[in-house]
Parts: sequence; structure tokens; C-alpha cells
Amino acid sequence: MALQAKSEDDLIEVARDCAAIMNQYARVGARTIGAMENCKVIARYGVGVDIVDVAAAADKGILVTNVRDYCTEEVADHAISLWLALARGLFPYDRATHQGIWRWQSAAPLHRLRGQTVGIVSFGKIGQAIAARASGFGVSIVVCDPYLAPGVAKAHGARQVDKAELLRIADVVMMQVPMTAETRHFLSEAEFRAMKPNALVINTGRGPTIDNRALHRALTEGWIAGAGLDDPEEEPAKRGGWDPADNPIFSLPNVIVTPHAAYYSEESIRAARETAASEVARVLTGQLPRNPVNAVPPTLRA
Repeated sequence: MALQAKSEDDLIEVARDCAAIMNQYARVGARTIGAMENCKVIARYGVGVDIVDVAAAADKGILVTNVRDYCTEEVADHAISLWLALARGLFPYDRATHQGIWRWQSAAPLHRLRGQTVGIVSFGKIGQAIAARASGFGVSIVVCDPYLAPGVAKAHGARQVDKAELLRIADVVMMQVPMTAETRHFLSEAEFRAMKPNALVINTGRGPTIDNRALHRALTEGWIAGAGLDDPEEEPAKRGGWDPADNPIFSLPNVIVTPHAAYYSEESIRAARETAASEVARVLTGQLPRNPVNAVPPTLRA
């Protein structure tokens, strides 16, 4: 059955008797998992599994799967699009011309991209795809990723640096960070104060990796120049009764916010749905999943 669940309260009774769950936004936490009586697999149709209590599922012998590599091109394209829209003043120019104002100064000051430094935080497949696109604009690329194997950054034309150096030298900070305990508010007040006043922040990773209160202050007080967010900190799709007035970020002219849509193309969303459904079918027919997140139960091991 299809269910538009915004909370565990919406999900728990339906989940009690299910054999499998495919979830996109609803959190499947320990309380829901504890109530499950027949479930064999929780299939995320997306990459991140921060909305599933993977440990609780493992304790109950429930497989968790995700969909990998289905939207690398889309997210990289989206990140570059947010950067260029901000860097070239597309939105203020558009607003001005629609109001009958025909002045090149409407988006001033703008700065030449060539020669700037792009900093990418987290350098997996999407970060690498962002680097490949950004390099065509004549920028230098630095990356921050403590889990990156030696030589990977150099192989992609980038230089690996620590967080402090990236924040100090980057003209644009591209965040492509998964949501974990250590990445929550990865960018907050201290980080924004360390950045250049002309810096742009682009986030096509998880919303809560950026402290939105600190970001609002940084933008209104001129610590940085602008931000492009594919998801604000509160992640509206996971809440009931969300109102943009709850977050003052939405009132700022130097911010672009898209509705967690970086992953989307008709092709990518079809691939995600087909892959997640295939994982469910494989598990329910006693086969090994292709994308397990937790340990495969003994009953399914070859």
C-alpha cells in the first residue's frame, strides 16, 4: 500500500504486519522496527540511510538496502547550476528585468570565475563529478575528506586539504556531505566567520549539515556572499505542517533553495524506484540483495 507518512506515528500501525517497506522520506526508527512482526527488508529509494535505524533493523534480522549511483550526474549538475546562478547573479538580474529595471548593476558585484578556488567537502562519486564539471571554468579545486584514500584527489585534478584550509581559501564551498553525528552542523558560526566575505556555499548534501541560524546571520551580516541549498536544515518533506516562514533563510535574496530535487530527472527517479523494488523482490524470494547496508542475515547467505 502507498502511504504519505510524515512521522513514525503515521507509519507504525501499517508497518506492523508488512513484509517489506520502501521508504523515501518517512523515518523508520527503532519504535517502528520494534513493532514489526513480519518485515524482512527496508528498502530506501535513495542513497542516504540516516532516516532508518540501521542498528535496530540489524538487531531484528531485517535487511536495509539503498540505491547507489543512480543520481550522480543529476546532483553534480544541480550543484554547478546553483553555483553559476549565484555567481552570475541570474536571480537578481531576472527579478530586476521583470520589474522594468534594465541595469547591469542589478546583480553587482560579480567576480570572474576563472582563477577562483572551489572547495568540495566529501569527495565520493558525486564530489568527483562536481570537480570534473567545475574544472572547465578554470578554477583550482581543493577537497576535504578525512576518509579519502591517498592519491584520489590528485587523480581528479584536486588538492586535498584540511577543513580549516578549505574554509580559508575557497571562493565557493560545495557541500556533498552525508548526515552523521559528526557532520551535523559541519558548517556553523565559527566556520562561516573563517570564510571569505565573497564566498558562496552550495549544499546538495543533507540539510542539517549546515546550521541555518548561523547561515542566516552570516548572510545578513556579510560574512559570506550567498548560498544555494537543495534542502534547508528542517527538511520540509519529513515534516507535517511546514511553513517557509519558520525559517528566515527563505526571506533572503542571496539564497536559492530547491526542494531536495538535486537527484531528480525522469531517468534517475525511475532507476531509483526500479532498483528499490528489485531489492525487495530479491529478499522476499530468498535471494541476496545487491545493495545491502547492514549484515545479511544467515538465512539469506549463500
